[in-house]
Amino acid sequence: MRVLAALFSEVSGTEIAKVVRRKPTGGYARRIWFLYEWLTGRELDIEDPGKVRAVTVVNTEQQFALVTGSLSSRHKVVDNLPGTHAFCPMVRRTELLDQYCTMGLNELAREIIDRTHPDIISRAAAFFLLDDSRASFTIEGECPSFQRATRWGQVIGEAGSRPLSVAEFEELQRIVIGDDRFLKLGLRTEGGFIGLRDRKTMDPIPSHISARAVDLENLVGGIASYSERVLPDNLDPVIAAAVMAFGFVYIHPFEDGNGRIHRWLIHHVLARAGYNPPGVVFPISAVILRHIDEYRSVLESVSRPLLPFIEWRPTPQNNVEVLSDTGDYYRYQDLTAHAEFLYRCVEQTVRQDLPFEVRYLAAYDTFTERVQQIADMPADTIELLHHFLDQGKGSLSKRARTKEFKALTDEEVSFVENEYTECFGEIPSRHQMHD
Repeated sequence: MRVLAALFSEVSGTEIAKVVRRKPTGGYARRIWFLYEWLTGRELDIEDPGKVRAVTVVNTEQQFALVTGSLSSRHKVVDNLPGTHAFCPMVRRTELLDQYCTMGLNELAREIIDRTHPDIISRAAAFFLLDDSRASFTIEGECPSFQRATRWGQVIGEAGSRPLSVAEFEELQRIVIGDDRFLKLGLRTEGGFIGLRDRKTMDPIPSHISARAVDLENLVGGIASYSERVLPDNLDPVIAAAVMAFGFVYIHPFEDGNGRIHRWLIHHVLARAGYNPPGVVFPISAVILRHIDEYRSVLESVSRPLLPFIEWRPTPQNNVEVLSDTGDYYRYQDLTAHAEFLYRCVEQTVRQDLPFEVRYLAAYDTFTERVQQIADMPADTIELLHHFLDQGKGSLSKRARTKEFKALTDEEVSFVENEYTECFGEIPSRHQMHD
């Protein structure tokens, strides 16, 4: 799409019209005609092609697009582009993505939920929210307080409840930042980049240059329009989530908070589409954290190749000033690799994280019941006992036996150690699971 946009900016409408008139009923000619007007906003002086069968703009055997689309009677084409001219990245059909789309990972998740006690699901859902929130902060190199992580977890849990808009994104930034004394909230009014600074001059050394401030309102609004266009049409939710989330983070519309909102967008799309089970958030950020190098590599697959094509200069504030028109770099991207990466993350949450957490909590409940057969321990004390056994790989340490649990007899210690091994013998600890 970006190639066509660049081509149409150089070739006159008169030349394009000549191409279309040579074969006005041809499918390719009508697509070129539509795309020229769609991308440039300029109307060509071309007669109605007459009674011909409408063709889709996007070949769905090669790229993902809307299932239905809308008829453009002027061009006799079905506009099945997933986005608008403000934001329309594309995803190519690959063998891997076709396999993922037919796996029914959402259905598998529901099967796990349906055969599990609601209390366990409720506790697993609470753990996933907090785990995802903490992981999202960790990816950004932050260590949030429990209260801050919990607050953002609540926001993640509410993802999908409201439609997207520029105002909604700005409210999300306000929540995720919290303290705005040292930061101007809202869409950037200056340039933005990710990277380092020269130690002597403090000049920027970008690894990624963000969209120009002048383009932000249009681009962010384009993401909101994309959402309203693809979700009712049943475009694959994971692919839609990849496009919107990664498209957002490349735009980088805010001074801070972009990464966490980018990952929140994944939850928003999946929840809005009804992909994940009600009340259960897939801990995508936790999986991303476990595969952080691959995540960064996927991000750089777009950022680094673009850098040589962006004209910029350092500002007196050690920022970047973009000198060229870069809007189309963020509107029309190929995000195929990003969709494949996100699907791998979703698969891991469904096939690994969700079953593990269910097994872990069921084992914990059994362990709790058996411990209470020999001692009437409060829940917090049992949790501490489990923690020590977890650390000791099934054995209670000398320190725990002589201090926190000195009231237990040798026979009782042997009992709880045996019960721990029986309940958790084949289940890794959460720490091992998430390493």
